[in-house]
Amino acid sequence: MTEPVFDNKAQYKQIESGLLDGEQIIAVYDAVGVGTGFIGLTTRRVIIQDKSFMGKRFAITSIPYSKISSVSVVSNKSIAGQYFSTGNIAITVGQHVYEVEFRGSEKTHHVHNVILHYAS
Repeated sequence: MTEPVFDNKAQYKQIESGLLDGEQIIAVYDAVGVGTGFIGLTTRRVIIQDKSFMGKRFAITSIPYSKISSVSVVSNKSIAGQYFSTGNIAITVGQHVYEVEFRGSEKTHHVHNVILHYAS
C-alpha cells in the first residue's frame, strides 16, 4: 500500500488514534464550508468530522463502505467553462446524504474513486 496522503497532521493523528486492528489510513483531507472539519478514508470505512453542533461539540461519524449506497461528485462550472477551485462529494447512506467540500477537484475525485473501490 502507498503512503497515506493528508492535508493536516493533527487531523491525520486524530484518525490514526481511532484505527481498528489491521485498518490503515488511505487519505485525510481537510474540508471547507460550514460544519465539516475533515474526511478520512481507511481500508475499512469513511470517517467524517462534523462540527455543526452547538457550542464546542462535534461528531466523528464512521461509515463502513458496505453501508454506502451511492457516491457522487458534485461540481460547478463557471460561465467560461472552467471548474472552480473546490469540489464536493456526496455520500448516501440510507436516507442520509453526507456532503463534503474540498479545495481542489483532485481530492474530490480521489475520495470518489477510493469509496467506489472499497464499496463495490
